[in-house]
This record gives sequence, structure tokens and C-alpha cells, in this order.
Amino acid sequence: MSKLHPTIAVTGPSGAGTTAVMETFEQIFRRESVDAAFIEGDAFHRYNRAEMREKIAAERDTGNASFSHFGPDSNLFDKLENLFRQYSEDGSGQFRRYLHDDAQAAAYNQEPGTFTPWEPLQEGSDLLFYEGLHGAIKTETIDVCQYVDLSIGVVPVINLEWIQKLHRDRLLRGYSTEAVADTILRRMPDYVNYIVPQFSRTDVNFQRVPLVDTSNPFTARHIPTPDESMLVIRFSEPRGIDFAYLRSMIEGSSMSRANTIVCPGGKMDLAMQLIFTPMIWRLMERRDKSRQATRKEKSRPD
Repeated sequence: MSKLHPTIAVTGPSGAGTTAVMETFEQIFRRESVDAAFIEGDAFHRYNRAEMREKIAAERDTGNASFSHFGPDSNLFDKLENLFRQYSEDGSGQFRRYLHDDAQAAAYNQEPGTFTPWEPLQEGSDLLFYEGLHGAIKTETIDVCQYVDLSIGVVPVINLEWIQKLHRDRLLRGYSTEAVADTILRRMPDYVNYIVPQFSRTDVNFQRVPLVDTSNPFTARHIPTPDESMLVIRFSEPRGIDFAYLRSMIEGSSMSRANTIVCPGGKMDLAMQLIFTPMIWRLMERRDKSRQATRKEKSRPD
């Protein structure tokens, strides 16, 4: 963690909706004039799209049917940790981009599914913002979350997560239901061992719970809408959270536990705006105080 160079990390599995959360934060940053350096978690995969297909096939041939993007062997956890550590120290670091589609790739004259070259972060940013799979990852050799000042988990209940992934991969990527199911099964060991444990380390978790039947996600014709869902928001440390204010501002909300508020799914953007705007204020105020203290220290005569 860093007073001068804070980091916010939004973490969630594939299809969880972390991109929508990032868009909410972009609104907050724009409104509050916060200059954030954005980092995409996919850029820290070890293999590009073609290489990953080859690696999955090679691993399957050796008897490993569980090689996935979720695990350590397919990611550059050390580089991600180095970025977070370096940014916390002096606001610098190296990053790259993963080019998901033709539009992104055209801007760099590259093929979709490839990485851009590593480059330095912009100078003078107010904070680092990460969105991806591993913002709170911790293994025997690396600990990314130790450098994060505010960590947020976005994790739908599992059947809803699968429905969202099925619809995205079939409609946008042209995969069959069988291919998506195979991917879900292949990822499951890494999901349990490396994705799920992160949500015990996050400061705030947002979990969307559908109010319609999702018992068979592989035959669901539609993704449950926000209005067909409830949102469970859990705070790891409830001290300092004004639950009375949140309940007064979020219509239909209630408390299910001392650290948990439940509200209609359609209120997710509003809830995030209300919860995270004051948190960002505090990060910026802490940074400004640290900068002032540093200037005073430097101005003192030897």
C-alpha cells in the first residue's frame, strides 16, 4: 500500500462484469478530476491467443486437462507484482495491452489476440487502476494484494456467471455450447484454487444473485436482467461505512448482516458511485497530505 501512489484493483472471473465496473470508475474519475493509469489484467497473460491454444492442446496431450488462464503457469504474476510494487514506490512501472479484437488490433497494426510491446506508465498519474482476473492474487511466491489500497471483487453466483459467459462466447465469439462447457470444466481447478480465494482478501465484494430460475445455465435463453436480480455488497471492514446513508439513498436496500447490504440489481451503478466516491476522496486526501509532508521534509535545512 502507498499513501503517495495508491492502487485500486477490481477482480473478477471471466464474464463476471468487471468491465462494467471499470466504466463506473471511469465516470467517478472524470467527475472528480482523478488522473488514473488503467491496467488490464489480460495483458499479464503469458501466452497470446494462438500460443494459448497450442499450449492447451500440448498440456492435454500430457494428461493435464486443466490448463487455463486462471492459473499461475499461464500468467506473469511476477510482472504484475513488480508493477504494483514499483507503482507504490514511485508511481512508475511497465505495462502492455492485450488486443482483443480487430478494432483494437488495427490501431497497432497487429493481429487480434496479441500483445503490444511493454512500455512505461504515464508520468504523474494520481492512482493505478487494475481490472482483471488477479488483482488480489497471492501464492507461495508472490503477493499482489499487499500493494493494493482498495480491492473490489465482482463475482456473480456461479450459475449466473456461467450464463453470462455462455451468451458472450456464443454470440460474440461464435463458440458452441459444448466448447464453452469444455472451457468451464477445464478451468474449474484453477478457478477454485486461484480465483475464489481472492474474494476473501478484497475490501468490498459485489455479488449479483438472480431472482429467476438459473438451475440449468446451459439451456438459459436469456441473461437475467439487473431488475431480475439482487445485489449483495459485503464490506470486509464495516467501520467507517455509513450504512444508514446508503440505505436512505438506495431505494429497496436492506441489511442482511452487520457488514452486508442488499439492494436491487439495477442499483449497482448508483451503489458503486455512493460507496467508492468517498473512498477515492480519502485516497486523494491521504496522498495530498503525504505530498505536503514530503515537501516540508525536503525543505528543511540539513
